Amino acid sequence: MEQSIGVVGLWHLGCIIGTSWATLGNKVIGFDYDVNRVANLKSGNPPLYEPGLKEAIDENMARNRLLFTNDISELSQCDFIFLSYDTPVRDDDSTDATILTDSVNDLKSIMTNGSIVIVSSQSPAGFCRELRTILQTANSSLDIAYSPENLRLGEALECYMKPGRIILGTADSNTELRCRGLFSQIDADLLCMNLESAEMVKHGINAFLANSIVFANHLADICESKGALIDDVVRGMKTDPRIGAKAYLAPGIGFSGGTLGRDLKVLESVNDANNGFARLFGLIHEMNGERKTAIVQRIKRILAPLKGKKIAVLGVTYKPGTSTLRRSLPLEIVELLVFDEATVNVFDPKADYTELADSQRFTVCTSVTDALAGADMAVLLTEWNDFKAIDWMKEKAVMSEAVIFDTKNFLDATFLRSIGYTYYSVGR
Repeated sequence: MEQSIGVVGLWHLGCIIGTSWATLGNKVIGFDYDVNRVANLKSGNPPLYEPGLKEAIDENMARNRLLFTNDISELSQCDFIFLSYDTPVRDDDSTDATILTDSVNDLKSIMTNGSIVIVSSQSPAGFCRELRTILQTANSSLDIAYSPENLRLGEALECYMKPGRIILGTADSNTELRCRGLFSQIDADLLCMNLESAEMVKHGINAFLANSIVFANHLADICESKGALIDDVVRGMKTDPRIGAKAYLAPGIGFSGGTLGRDLKVLESVNDANNGFARLFGLIHEMNGERKTAIVQRIKRILAPLKGKKIAVLGVTYKPGTSTLRRSLPLEIVELLVFDEATVNVFDPKADYTELADSQRFTVCTSVTDALAGADMAVLLTEWNDFKAIDWMKEKAVMSEAVIFDTKNFLDATFLRSIGYTYYSVGR
């Protein structure tokens, strides 16, 4: 059955949610406080690159199923309103939930009786209960549910439409029933629980993934020191059914983007507030933060001294399939290299450099060849498929030294070595 759905917050998460529910046949109104963002969306231009998103927005607007506005009162007749801001994180990865609180305070006075806010923004444990109090103090017929997003940049539309399972947290049986009706439009198992449990599911998943990444990086370092090949080790580990084929065991430069770090910081702060012994989460965050320094130290050992050397960096978005440079670990590594007085050229097929300040001390190149020209080393930091199509024999001629450090173990090492490159990787 068609529903009237509002979406508050129109960056990556909100655009995916709004577009997906419109694609399912619902009437969706997207709201954002940012006037320019809404104007761009009305012109069919999403705030960042995501495969298929622009096309889906255009199609749904053409069918009058998807509208955008800066007037929050236009959401007044919506049965469900998704709160979908990509929750900001501070420099230390702690959560800044101000925008979520402000949005609920604005919504409480315009929502129709009986409507439900579904929080999909990342919410610190216990926070949805606070939002529920704000709503119900204003109007006892309103309610909150929590359904955390499970998106992966570059695959976000498919992730949302085919999630496999949906987590739903509520504090009221009727709210749960109504949300069940809404989510029945998506073919997925629905796991229902209370608000706090749903928040903790999201924290738990991201903390587990973060731990897997740190574990894989540390294991790779040991493999490298003993002559083992991390690829073979991981392949063997994944055959154990207690670990499994989809285990998040991919050594590299660590995790970035703020998403995993935010959940670790939430769990760390809860533990600290209770004088607990669950110190693991803070340690995972700390060890991941050390990884970028370890990568730069390895580059220094290869190129010593680093000062004055030219480095071509391939990929600066925090993962392939996105244009955003927000909280990008590859970008942090570039900044460390520049700090150590290396000359750095960067090339990325989709990066949105308008997100950066004008005072960057590295050179943005428009082609791989320009980035590699005169380089003493190429460093691959983001595993875009475009880089597998590089004509490395041709590019070798423009480099000062034929040296590659593949931090993602992404390229064909055997081939590159056969054509004369000195090839470095992680854990082998």
